[in-house]
Amino acid sequence: MTPSGRWSGVVALLVPALVAAAALTACAPSTSTGAAGGDERTGRLRVWLFREVDNGPKEAVVGKAVAAFAREHRGAGADVTYIPVETRAQRIKAAFNDPRSAPDVIEYGNTDTAGYVRDGGLADVTADFAAWPEARDTDPAARRSVTVDGKVYGAPLFVGVRALYYRTDVFRELGLRPPRTQAELAETARRIHQKRPELYGLVVGGSYTYGALPFLWANGGAIAEKKGRKYTAAIDGEAAKRGITVYTALFGEHNCPPAKCAQLGGNATVEAFASGKAAMAIGGDFSHRAVENGKAGGRYAVVPLPGAEEGSIAPAFAGGNNIGVLKSSSHRTLAVELMRTLTGKRTQSELFDAMGFLPTYTDVRREAARRRPYVEPFVRTLAAGAAFVPVTPAWGAIDAGQVLPVMFQEIVSGRRSVDAAASAAAKKMNAAFRAAG
Repeated sequence: MTPSGRWSGVVALLVPALVAAAALTACAPSTSTGAAGGDERTGRLRVWLFREVDNGPKEAVVGKAVAAFAREHRGAGADVTYIPVETRAQRIKAAFNDPRSAPDVIEYGNTDTAGYVRDGGLADVTADFAAWPEARDTDPAARRSVTVDGKVYGAPLFVGVRALYYRTDVFRELGLRPPRTQAELAETARRIHQKRPELYGLVVGGSYTYGALPFLWANGGAIAEKKGRKYTAAIDGEAAKRGITVYTALFGEHNCPPAKCAQLGGNATVEAFASGKAAMAIGGDFSHRAVENGKAGGRYAVVPLPGAEEGSIAPAFAGGNNIGVLKSSSHRTLAVELMRTLTGKRTQSELFDAMGFLPTYTDVRREAARRRPYVEPFVRTLAAGAAFVPVTPAWGAIDAGQVLPVMFQEIVSGRRSVDAAASAAAKKMNAAFRAAG
């Protein structure tokens, strides 16, 4: 996922041997038709992956996968470079423009897919993905994250979703139950802050786009609508505005004062919960370690974020990262095989154990939930139906331009009404959609 997908966010356990997994991919017939750079069958591939805060466990898993790949492909190998996420845009753009220094295989955030396709950097691997048996178990949200206009441009590496963290000790002390609707969520937040004014009932953030969108989606709204190949903003539709109203009503002296909460992003809201300043927060499966290591550790539980109706689960943004092959690669077939090895079930299982990255395969994820119960609410959330942002290069500009955070902040600060702020956001979005073509 992009930073906003995993660490704005950022979620296997089958046990076949790694060599067997690699062999499975090796046995699949190549369906490639060649690439701009050729299709050499020996040599060393260049791989760029994202560097994590604690990168050692990731390096160990990737090292095993690369070794298995090399054993299965005589005369081939791979050199892996870990690049900072913060500078990925510049480095990958430069790679697209200079094939001689470009990698063969890259890790990229799933909200970057459409932009990289527009820039002509990613290879179309539709036939390769369809011919890969393991791909049949990929969940629909993860599959959408590598698909642009019906074509596949990579393989999902992991998926991340958010759910509701809550303090079990606070709920027990105040005689509360986990909220089952968004209305009950708001009422519970108010009761907690009233009884325990030193706590945010539910910490929310005006800059937390992916924490806010589930409220919009749960109330029937949409960010944008696609007509043909074109997107049009829907953020100013009546259903979307209902969801915006529900979310922004959580800001105030009764729960999370705008002066303190309007500028908060996803990381800051999770930090507030982990440090004991909030009784509830919307956090990802990727937030588990930070919460467990904070003051809230051992005193919290997680449930799916409730929807508008009792018994429903609010659709969560399906963030995550993918692995793709560059169109300029001179080792097209080998690059596809390495992509499969790096994103296969065995590797995703090991990445879950090492890093907590939630697998994109439904069967591997079920096993993850069985072995690690904390994953279960996130698996349920995905099973209920996750959502995604518009698959267009325009989303990068919209996200970078803070269009939605500005809208939320204008509303919670009282500078604009919901109608006016949503209308202004829709105009900015439509300008970005037009500019993207």
